Amino acid sequence: NGRGHVKLLRCTNCARCVPKDKAIKKFIIRNIVEAAALRDIGEQSVYKNYVLPKIYVKLHYCVSCAIHSKVVRNRSRESRRIRTPPVRGPPGRQVQQQQKTNN
Repeated sequence: NGRGHVKLLRCTNCARCVPKDKAIKKFIIRNIVEAAALRDIGEQSVYKNYVLPKIYVKLHYCVSCAIHSKVVRNRSRESRRIRTPPVRGPPGRQVQQQQKTNN
């Protein structure tokens, strides 16, 4: 990377010190309330158009925790050289697109 020393982060899962540029980062945006209770809260609420706030969390993983929790997968030596990020979308759609291109 040519940076020399970078700041260390702590892994969200195991608290291991990881350099910031090596850590696998994942940004999660979730509703405070799960979908099952969202409708019940909407019915009981006094305010009809109230939008519940969301939780914004940035997770930092060390390499071993990211592999173990299936955030990333290991790749072959040739495909490791491909640095472009994969196509984003709902989970499961990437597998369907790859099967279509292979056929």
